[in-house]
Amino acid sequence: SKLPHCWWPSSCANRASFEELQDNYILYWILLDYTSDLFYMFDMLVRTRTGYLEQGLLVKDEKLLRDRYISSFQFRLDVLSMLPTDVLYFFLGLNYPEIRINKLLRISRMMEFFTRTETKTNYPNLFRIGNLIMYILIIIHWNACFYFSFSKYIGFGADDWVYPALDDPEEPAFGQPMRKYAFSLYWSTLTLTTIGETPPPALDSEFFFHVGDFLVGVLIFATIVGNIATMISNMNAAQAQFQSRIDNINKELELRVIKWFDYLWNNGKAQDEREVLRYLPDKLKAEIAIQVHMDTLKKVRIFADCEAGLLIELVLKLRPQVFSPGDYICKKGDIGREMYIIKDGKLAVVADDGVTQFVVLGSGSYFGEISILNIKGSKAGNRRTANIRSIGYSDLFCLSKDDLMESLTEYPDAKGMLEEKGRQILMKDGLIELDPANILPEAQELEEKVNKLYNTMDLMQTKLKKILGNYTSADKALRHRINDLERMTGEEVDEEDEGEEEVKRDEKAVEGEKKEEGDADGEKREDEGKGEEGKSEEAKDEEGKDVH
Repeated sequence: SKLPHCWWPSSCANRASFEELQDNYILYWILLDYTSDLFYMFDMLVRTRTGYLEQGLLVKDEKLLRDRYISSFQFRLDVLSMLPTDVLYFFLGLNYPEIRINKLLRISRMMEFFTRTETKTNYPNLFRIGNLIMYILIIIHWNACFYFSFSKYIGFGADDWVYPALDDPEEPAFGQPMRKYAFSLYWSTLTLTTIGETPPPALDSEFFFHVGDFLVGVLIFATIVGNIATMISNMNAAQAQFQSRIDNINKELELRVIKWFDYLWNNGKAQDEREVLRYLPDKLKAEIAIQVHMDTLKKVRIFADCEAGLLIELVLKLRPQVFSPGDYICKKGDIGREMYIIKDGKLAVVADDGVTQFVVLGSGSYFGEISILNIKGSKAGNRRTANIRSIGYSDLFCLSKDDLMESLTEYPDAKGMLEEKGRQILMKDGLIELDPANILPEAQELEEKVNKLYNTMDLMQTKLKKILGNYTSADKALRHRINDLERMTGEEVDEEDEGEEEVKRDEKAVEGEKKEEGDADGEKREDEGKGEEGKSEEAKDEEGKDVH
């Protein structure tokens, strides 16, 4: 059903422009037209039964397929293209094939065919080159038809710019159908490739037509250059290296990776949300996250009554993850480091064989919230208790244990409330030890903490050794520079040292003189004291004599 979409765009213009082509083969054209209509109707019927992927699963339900097609924009275009405009033949005659111009509304089906073929072919670059050449030829062909029709409107041979007169006895070949098309195609090619070398326009309408052709030609040239540059860039060394790595991968795994990227691209999830929002201010990031994820987070039981501030903190830490069909999100016995909220898709809780399904989780469901709280007394500890795998492509939100604990450091009351809620859920399911004697510290948890401490100590030792090494090298360099300075300024240093020693000797001499003067003063004071004592004793003796 793709063939009519391909030939109709090129045949419509030349049939409308060159009357001989329409008149001489009218029966063949009518047969092709209505055969194409049958193909178009069959194509619409096939579209109502064409499956599509939803979360990576092929939808085959006929009612869903029919409703999806009828509600699509393509269905409206298909209906418009099938309107019976052919009734105008009864009023205008069979020489007006342009009344079927509505068939061009189905040209998008041709584009879809090219896109799908390009993804399946082993030589996509060659296919793109072929498509580009085809588009260029069609545009040149249409322009040739428009030029001939425009010349007919002005009058053949009216001036040098239009098509020459058909009845010129000196140039009878210009009246032949093949010469008409060949000359018009030649003129169109020269104009659109901006080569020129055509007679200059004479009328205003001819000037406008010529300018329009030049502009289209510039766009065509830019398109050619851009597409060729893209093709060359797609065949660079990086791609060759990547392809060489891909060749070493198992074909089944390669197909899974390609389908996964194809799903991301088709659903607009190929870009990292954090990278897109990186340049936004924190407040605006928070508002966007609240609008998008807050309702999803509130569905989790343990977060239902939490403070708004904590929920905002957690919303900013949600990370989107996409899982392919058959991927395990978690397995029984794994250590729980994240909790998950299902945004879109379906997950199955399966047995150890990976086939038997116990229950199917849909959009809005969540799991793993108890394991990241690490509640004391839990019989399962912080390990997973079930195997969960994706049925189709599934979009999940992930909240890690580290992110939760980091947020809870600022909300200690909320931490106690969450643990209490988790404990109640475990008690309801009979998954908690009620006897305090049986509540022992988890050896695995302690071992993890010890290993983490050892790793931290090793890292600190490595950093300390690096710092010591840098200090030693810097110290050696500094000592070396000091020695160089001492050698360069050794004499000046000696003179300064001698001057300092003389100053010190002078200071000591002055101090010695002061000390000697002090000692002399002391002896003098002692002599004076002794003289006064002798005088006082003589006075006492004289007084005694007087008494006697």
